[in-house]
Amino acid sequence: MPENAAVPVAVCQFAPTSSREANLERIAELTADAASRGARLIVFPEYSSYFVDPLDASLAANAEGLDGEFVSTLSALAAEHAVVIVAGLVERASDAGHVRNAVVAVRGDGVLAVYRKQHLYDAFGQTESDWIEAGETGEAATFEVAGIRFGLMTCYDLRFPEVGRTLADAGVDVIVVPAEWVRGPLKEHHWTTLLAARAIENTAYVVAADHPAPIGVGHSQIIDPQGVVLAGVGVVEGIAIGVIERAAIARVREANPALRLRRYRVIPA
Repeated sequence: MPENAAVPVAVCQFAPTSSREANLERIAELTADAASRGARLIVFPEYSSYFVDPLDASLAANAEGLDGEFVSTLSALAAEHAVVIVAGLVERASDAGHVRNAVVAVRGDGVLAVYRKQHLYDAFGQTESDWIEAGETGEAATFEVAGIRFGLMTCYDLRFPEVGRTLADAGVDVIVVPAEWVRGPLKEHHWTTLLAARAIENTAYVVAADHPAPIGVGHSQIIDPQGVVLAGVGVVEGIAIGVIERAAIARVREANPALRLRRYRVIPA
């Protein structure tokens, strides 16, 4: 891998709705904007294909397969703008009453990686498991752009450091976190603290895209391997762009070889 490898990335903070068509239109607008500003990887939030608050049975009625309109449109947009797009998808599950909370990484020639949320948000008064089927644990979902390796997790997974560590074990340089981080007491503090923690402990970049207020906390961010915020958005819709540099990862890991000095491993339950 070239030591001077660099990838401009964008986080696009937007508010998906119950209109699948409107969501795709907004994604197309934001993709064009981010690509025109030099981004090669563009990250959208969790539930980008379809979202209602609170979650309900309409999720299943609006779920798609990986061969559906949402992914095919992302692929067409990726081809048009010569980028890779990461976005949350409400995916069909194994039974009619549930869906999968998936994240797809898509290039112009198809799907590069798929991640299905492993830790469901049955916390803070919410029960995501009423509607969502948990993803399998095991192999990390990773892909490469210009020689830099990216790995996927989703929202509530951020509270489980093992997920980030399994990505580090898979050799990722960047952890990508599409989210719908629901507002509430101290939730913004938890979000920003945990994003920085996952970066610092894994000596990796973190690229996180959230929903804006009033439902999400916002604060989509691009964070370097020392936990420093390179770029971010506030609480409204918007785009932030930063550059992932392979040399910066190497410098941090040389000074702080925490991954090499580990004495524990993560074994999925």
